[in-house]
Amino acid sequence: MKFLKKLLKVLVVLFGLLIATLYITDTDYLIKAVRTIYMRGYTTAFLDDYKKFDNQEVKNGIPQPWPNHINYNTVTETETLQKANKDWGTIAYVIIKNDSIWFENYYDGYNKDSKSNSFSMAKSYVSGLMGKAIMEGYIKSLDQPVCDFLPAFCDGEAAKMTVGDLSSMSSGTNWDEAYYSPLSITTRAYFDDDLAKVMNGLKVVDQPGQAFKYASGDTQMLAMVIEKATGKKMYDYLTESFWKPLGSENETLWQVDSETHDLVKAYCCIASNAKDFARFGKLYKDHGKWNGKQVLDSAFVAKSLKPRFPASPEYGYGWWLKNQIGKDFFMMRGHLGQYVIVQPEDNVIIVRLGHQKSPDAGVGVFTNDIALYIDEAYKMLNMKP
Repeated sequence: MKFLKKLLKVLVVLFGLLIATLYITDTDYLIKAVRTIYMRGYTTAFLDDYKKFDNQEVKNGIPQPWPNHINYNTVTETETLQKANKDWGTIAYVIIKNDSIWFENYYDGYNKDSKSNSFSMAKSYVSGLMGKAIMEGYIKSLDQPVCDFLPAFCDGEAAKMTVGDLSSMSSGTNWDEAYYSPLSITTRAYFDDDLAKVMNGLKVVDQPGQAFKYASGDTQMLAMVIEKATGKKMYDYLTESFWKPLGSENETLWQVDSETHDLVKAYCCIASNAKDFARFGKLYKDHGKWNGKQVLDSAFVAKSLKPRFPASPEYGYGWWLKNQIGKDFFMMRGHLGQYVIVQPEDNVIIVRLGHQKSPDAGVGVFTNDIALYIDEAYKMLNMKP
């Protein structure tokens, strides 16, 4: 018994020293990471983790439900798609044709209204809000210096960084996009309760505006710029700019770093559903118009959907670009395989949400599942009802 008591005291002391060390070394965010992710058996963020964080509401207005296509759900998934949905844990697969729901199915206990984490699909919304801020005169142009809004980036190469550099992922900072390392800045940003402090500690190590380098920190900084420029919280600006005007059927949630600092995790973490996510794809497909009203500047939309850098044809301003089956697609894309994929000429939108994707080929590289979701959707569209 004495041995057990002594052992318990030693363990308590060691645990106390560990906690103290985490705070001394400014890695106390790992406590939250362990509690919310690792102790639950995950090695990275997961679809429903928004329930474990602080969130702010993005309200919806008057719902505008998608109409059902005349051929609504008259075909079933191909065998290849069924296997992929099972293997990779799909929770929603939706095909929209001519702005009508042509096919929809939900899996693993989720339904059409179920919320799940957008992950990096949120980046497209943030870029769109930048375009809205330019349209409304809060930001002068894509060429306005970040220094005008964030004083931490006014020295040396950082002074050359523009708002457009952030949207096109070319800030030149030392951000490290590592999802599975507990000590990476990506992990810190996900769990730290003072996200602005994390961002202001970044260093510009390469000349901005010269090359694409996928970095979630760029989008986070862009959100800080937008909030400073507009004087509005990102979740409120999303509500008034897009969520209500686009007739979303459900309110949504956007994770924030903490109640105290109340800064959205802009590079990720909007909790919504497949058909409401699809609305943003439709807005860009229709050149920024919704029900005849120009919600977003058409010239900005067009620029967003073209690569800024010839060496990186896969990315524009907040949107991924891919050629598949001889057609050009643009897409919102998130960690673990969250996609809104748009083919404007065919008037087709494909949405897939799920627990995982096909094996990674590297940061920023298209995984094979994207091609599969496109290919199988077109096979289904060509089937006779």
